[in-house]
Amino acid sequence: MNQADLIDILERGEGTPIELKLCGNVPEHDTFETICSFANRQGGNILLGVENDGTVVELSEKSLVDIQRNIVNRVNDPQAFNAPPSLDIEPIHYEEKTVIRVWVPVDAVVRKHKGAGYDRIMDSDVKVETGTQLSAMHIRKQEYYSERRVYRYLSKGDLRLDLLPRIREMAVAKKANHPWGTMDDDELLRSANLYLKDYETGEEGFTLGAALALGKDEVIASIAPAYKTDAYVQHDNRDRYDDRLVVKTNLIEAYDQLLAFAQKHLPDKFFLEGTQVVSLRDVICRELITNTLIHREYTSPFPAKMVIDVDGIRTENASRPRFIGPLTPDRFNPLPKNPIIAELFTNIGRADTLGNGTRNLFKYSWAYGGAQPVLTEGDVFDASIPILKGAASAMGTSFDVDEVIFQMMRDYGYATVPGVAAIADVTERTVRRHISPLVTEGKIIATGTTRDRRYLLPPETDQ
Repeated sequence: MNQADLIDILERGEGTPIELKLCGNVPEHDTFETICSFANRQGGNILLGVENDGTVVELSEKSLVDIQRNIVNRVNDPQAFNAPPSLDIEPIHYEEKTVIRVWVPVDAVVRKHKGAGYDRIMDSDVKVETGTQLSAMHIRKQEYYSERRVYRYLSKGDLRLDLLPRIREMAVAKKANHPWGTMDDDELLRSANLYLKDYETGEEGFTLGAALALGKDEVIASIAPAYKTDAYVQHDNRDRYDDRLVVKTNLIEAYDQLLAFAQKHLPDKFFLEGTQVVSLRDVICRELITNTLIHREYTSPFPAKMVIDVDGIRTENASRPRFIGPLTPDRFNPLPKNPIIAELFTNIGRADTLGNGTRNLFKYSWAYGGAQPVLTEGDVFDASIPILKGAASAMGTSFDVDEVIFQMMRDYGYATVPGVAAIADVTERTVRRHISPLVTEGKIIATGTTRDRRYLLPPETDQ
């Protein structure tokens, strides 16, 4: 988190995803109740060293390490938490003072602190005291991974088992000696977690994820009637389609159909990265399509879209956001919406490590379309890759770090060392080596402390 994000939180004040707390040499006991309630609701940020009105109070520099160590020890103490939440803890410098930010993600586990569950209601941590409340929390948490929902009457006869040989081949091509290569159908389906036991109800069987990934079209239409991806092209007239494809089939073949549609209607641009030639169109389309298929909330009635028009390519899909707002190269917390489907795609080489897909979009979009991607998280996740006129018509070469620095400042108003490094695919040390002479020559301006430094264009600069 940088200073701009901190200021935004301080201005918004406390709410469901934000808690401001004073802190002495160790966190107060209610800090851990808040961690528990955040993990059980929608996650959020806790700022230690801040009064309720947003006033930052100085934390002792000597106590910073002790406070962070105390939080880590407490959340990993089985006497305190039934399951340790995965936290991101960092000190943030602000106006010569320091606060500690604790980011709490949400996941599928119901957390208890000292034997009691807590839920976040508005800006309060509410103790869950009845069995009914606890059951409702379990149901809500289960819905965060709706792909795990068991359908006891869904059978192998409802699945496209003819796709399994191809899945084996793709897995082995991705990783030699992949265990799926020697498994029979039942073993593979269980290994991929498409056949599960629900330990809350005792039911066992194929899941929603299995139906989506491998189901016959009529089965998918029955189980997930709202599922479809509406892909269309609109070049000159926004009132009609130049071409359209409605995809309602299994995710394995949906990926193929959407990629072929995008390749048909988008120009290609080959990019020389070192000594390797890369198809920027294919890289970007693969990331967009993979993202819209594996990070979609499939219980939502919102129809997913892939739109190609004069401005570029855009995807929209329903989401269960842990964070709301724009994503930037140095501001996103990757969390899987459907970890089982994501793992399947990773095993067959259609998805990379969590977070790398977003990084690749920032890395390659400017080289392809002449502008940075616009990624916005919310109840609907929107990913837009602008294509400026003439930008995708020639062979490109590997990233020029100086160009990335200036382009990032034009796109976002500022540049950061981690952000430039992510886009240019170089080390932060290399970025600093490029930035230093630009600052010395007055071509860019450095602001902020070393830890939260940003670089801006001077007034009336037209680089």
